[in-house]
Amino acid sequence: MEKLEERLCIAAKKGGADEVKTLIEAGADVSFFDDEGMTPLMHAAKQGHASVVKLLLEAGAPWNALSPSNLSAGDFAMEATHEEAFNVLLNAGIQAELILGTIARKQKPTVDSDGDYLEDRVTFSEDKLMDSNSKAVMMAWEKPLMEAHAKAISMGGGHILNIGFGMGLVDSAIQQYSPISHTIVEAHPDVYQRMLRLGWGEKENVKIIFGRWQDVLHQLNLYDGIFFDTYGEYYEDMREFHQHLPSMLKPGGVYSFFNGLCGGNAFFHTVYCQLVSLELESLGYSTQFVALPVKDCLGEEVWEGVKHKYWQLDTYYLPVCQSSDESE
Repeated sequence: MEKLEERLCIAAKKGGADEVKTLIEAGADVSFFDDEGMTPLMHAAKQGHASVVKLLLEAGAPWNALSPSNLSAGDFAMEATHEEAFNVLLNAGIQAELILGTIARKQKPTVDSDGDYLEDRVTFSEDKLMDSNSKAVMMAWEKPLMEAHAKAISMGGGHILNIGFGMGLVDSAIQQYSPISHTIVEAHPDVYQRMLRLGWGEKENVKIIFGRWQDVLHQLNLYDGIFFDTYGEYYEDMREFHQHLPSMLKPGGVYSFFNGLCGGNAFFHTVYCQLVSLELESLGYSTQFVALPVKDCLGEEVWEGVKHKYWQLDTYYLPVCQSSDESE
């Protein structure tokens, strides 16, 4: 006799909403993985059964469960272009992360999230900056992305702020636009010393502030363009930085950040793009995402010697954020 859960997977695949409801009421585990490594939610999403997707989510099916091939229900709906099912899952993911974010803010850890990284030794090579665990802090393949970020925040000229120097890719690109002033905040001592050796401290329009951005906010002014790209921090840290944007970004100014959010999963990345867009909107900013193809510059050889592939998607979505009130 088939288990309730096996029957639930079959019913979800067929789109039988009534049977799915009956099986849920009978106690079937909605988080069950079948022999294919699929949950009922994944089956329903893959077939585009939006009503069944809703039922399963309401019954507590995890929206972010992953199959053995690292795909979520949202990925299956996205790949099969089932728009209604995809939107149901996208909204579920955003709502879940909004709630989790609220919880995370209330239960913020007392230990600094970037503490370990700042005490760690880093090594520089021609094409990458690495920490002591062979994780890449920054890599040369990002150069075209950094040039695009620099263009977005520097086109209006004026005063530019960058949080996180890394390999200096974005700052080198910013300099090509001859800003009136160019402020760089960098917290890692090894990176800071390398900046000085490379002559960044001697550039007439450059001001280097050494320290964590959280500790040097009082030294910052108003800027026409701001870029944020830190390492060893979490989404909550960037969310906290965003709270300070209204006091740092001039009306009409442009803000952007390195959009590496969930760079290993297309659906989770979409959820986080929408999430950050909503949160910036609540602060008075509208966000556009500019699609940049990156597949051609990410061959396997790029990751040689790197412990974690922090980006595995074919397209990078560059965020361009501005005041949503154009009358400003």
